[in-house]
Amino acid sequence: MVPPQQQGDLFAGQARSCSTDTVAINARCTLRTKDGHRVVLVAGIPMAHFGIGDRMAEAYAMVTLMDQAWADQAEVARAFGCSTRSVRRMQRRFEEGGLPALGRGPGFPKGLRRARAGRQRRVHDLKTKGLSNRAIAVRLGVTENAVRKLVRRLGWKAPEVRQAELPLMGAHPNLSASAVPSTPPATSKAGKTALAAPSTQPVGLVQGAVAAHPNLSAFGEDELLPVSFDSDPADRRIDRLFAHIGLLDDAAPMFRSGSRIPRAGVLLALPAVLDSGVLACARAVYGNIGPAFYGLRTSIVAMLLMALLRIKRPEALKEHSPPDLGRLLGLDRAPEVKTLRRKLARLSSAGRATAFGRALAQRRVEARGAMLGFLYLDGHVRVYHGKHAIPKAHVARMRLAMPATTDYWLNDTAGEPLFVITAEANAGLVKMLRPILDEVKGLLAERRITIVFDRGGFSPKLFQEILAAGFDILTYRKGRVRRLPKRHFQEVSATLGGGKVRYILADQRVLFLGRKLRLRQVTRLSDNGHQTPILTSRLDLPAVEVAFRMFERWRQENFFKYMREEYALDALADHAVEPADPAREVPNPHWHALDAKLREARGEVVRLSAQYGLEAFTNVESVRRTMRGFKIAKAAQSRELVAALRRYAALETQRASVPQRVPVREVVDGPVVKLATERKHLTNLLKMVAFQAESDLVRLVTPHYKRATDEGRTLIQTALASAGDIDVTKDELCVTLAPLSSAHRTRAIAALCQALNSAAPCFPGTRLRLRFAVGPEPQPSS
Repeated sequence: MVPPQQQGDLFAGQARSCSTDTVAINARCTLRTKDGHRVVLVAGIPMAHFGIGDRMAEAYAMVTLMDQAWADQAEVARAFGCSTRSVRRMQRRFEEGGLPALGRGPGFPKGLRRARAGRQRRVHDLKTKGLSNRAIAVRLGVTENAVRKLVRRLGWKAPEVRQAELPLMGAHPNLSASAVPSTPPATSKAGKTALAAPSTQPVGLVQGAVAAHPNLSAFGEDELLPVSFDSDPADRRIDRLFAHIGLLDDAAPMFRSGSRIPRAGVLLALPAVLDSGVLACARAVYGNIGPAFYGLRTSIVAMLLMALLRIKRPEALKEHSPPDLGRLLGLDRAPEVKTLRRKLARLSSAGRATAFGRALAQRRVEARGAMLGFLYLDGHVRVYHGKHAIPKAHVARMRLAMPATTDYWLNDTAGEPLFVITAEANAGLVKMLRPILDEVKGLLAERRITIVFDRGGFSPKLFQEILAAGFDILTYRKGRVRRLPKRHFQEVSATLGGGKVRYILADQRVLFLGRKLRLRQVTRLSDNGHQTPILTSRLDLPAVEVAFRMFERWRQENFFKYMREEYALDALADHAVEPADPAREVPNPHWHALDAKLREARGEVVRLSAQYGLEAFTNVESVRRTMRGFKIAKAAQSRELVAALRRYAALETQRASVPQRVPVREVVDGPVVKLATERKHLTNLLKMVAFQAESDLVRLVTPHYKRATDEGRTLIQTALASAGDIDVTKDELCVTLAPLSSAHRTRAIAALCQALNSAAPCFPGTRLRLRFAVGPEPQPSS
């Protein structure tokens, strides 16, 4: 027991709650420690008292806090220094066996079998032979988790593979074509193969090699050819073995002929994917991903075809047959969920997604420079529903603020993306315009560029900086604007963007920043009388084109909607977090709480003042001839009004003493984190390339399909998902698609096949020319 003279100190109020021996469980519960004892206080009243080391009493105090709903599992675990899993275990023990179940004597727990020394040696021997934990668990009759813990206690490490000791390199005739590396692959401290730097001679590739198999025929003499050591395309065990021991960094595609192969139509997109330069950019930026059966090229192609087939996440691969998807890649099986996750993790660990996106944007600029005179910039908010505390952003489509991450996309005049940047802590468009324009200047240094954005970027000071940097602007005017008389408007029309447009416009010059900034304002008058003012620095354009270019910004909104629905743009690529800037200033929640109380007090003052004034206004002079008599009669209401005024003045003084913004570390409990951006940025880039390839196919099919404007993407999506026959010859990979639902749609896809064949594309990793065709219509039975 605690001596009486010490009880006052131990159970003192919470005035000294900031001392090091006091831990706040939550707002009403605290845990105090002193002189080898602990006490749990609830609202200042002792709830439990026990000595340090009394595990049963401590566990009972933790269970009681949760059973009485005074604290939740996370709060109890944090205060008592254990995990939530331990807290749940204590609750379960108490429910099953009561108070005695919370205590456990010293030594090994009763009822549990000890791992004998012989079993430990056997597990070590089996691991040395290369067996997995699951195989060992099946052989010993225990759980895989038990084997994993035993292996961890033994400190077992996998032996390093020494490639120089392989005796079969000169024995098998198929191995003579392989280039054997002189040094083993680099490994990290965790024992995993590290991402290799870009190199000109990857492992398992032969420069200028000529092989007998037709699948190795697609490269020029100066390119690196992947080599396969298997003869059966449906059985790639030898290649998998070489990848396992570090002698292969990417499996060579090997195709076999077949009929009615599901989703064979997705191969139509390969020519557009190759034209984007994504494989060349990936090889230049990442080099390779170490010895692997599914190497860099295979992984990139697999993820692009997944996106085009609307397999939106790696987890969705569980719903598809790996052998069927593997036939589209020239493999026996396509990578599955965990494999693809590991590839994404390996690529994201390099931290080169920004360089990869810049390389893709440069290739896009070289291919579509004529479409980049007007660039559309807008932010897309990805809502986050996880457990981490991240910054909030306003979600326009939901009309509320939610935890989210903001990505800024730059699109061309056709609404197709050029590159994407993730904002730090949901920074606004005014703040993000400067770094984005720096990227644009690096890509389009010698061109005249007009940046089109919405009201979120309205800032006359920023406009001055943009114009000084050599860019033009086109945006909506923000704030109150004086309405123009109708006599200033006139109807104009023109043929732009392949169609005729008609507007009622007024054109004028406006001044900002004390007449230092002169811009052009084009105001559109709608049929309902609404006026939309547009600001621009382009004085050379007709007013109708200014309005048309501004309203074409809805192409980007349609792009976001399409990507959300068809490519799962808002889906998380992973749940990892990374440290954020703890000194970043955020709104002070205490200030906002006081501001809410102040608004409430102001409303009370207004209500009482109005009531008091109404009483004075309706006062009957025959009853109360003087104001003094009225005040005496209404003394209670007067005192209530005075009290409300004093309360309002006190709250106003209190709010003035509180800073409106504070560092985020003072607001967030625990570490300041943000969602990891590298893997999400990489997946966004791959989805961007898939969308660009789909757009290229739509442009090719448009001359042959009258409804391409409304149904072009639906037609391409149907063709990509259709089945087809694959026929492998010495020089060609022939893909014959099944006819579509109607004759005119089939003719459009047949014309698309002819356009693709004229370019004579090759399947990546081979020299097989891709040849596309559409099968004949089935004849109706009589």
